[in-house]
Amino acid sequence: MNRWLIAIGLLLLIAGLAWPWLTKLGLFRLPGDIVVERDDFRFYFPITTMIIVSVVVSLLLWLFRR
Repeated sequence: MNRWLIAIGLLLLIAGLAWPWLTKLGLFRLPGDIVVERDDFRFYFPITTMIIVSVVVSLLLWLFRR
């Protein structure tokens, strides 16, 4: 369990440091992501992005368990 927590912490650290470059990939502006913009309000719900991230994480975990 300790190794998993360290690995997850390192992945979060790397993702946090790489965030400026990750936003330029367009991953968080896919078709199917809900964006509602009003005068003083903005709501963003990334449905498609969450599905893609979930599939990738599931595949990686499946590969590591084999």
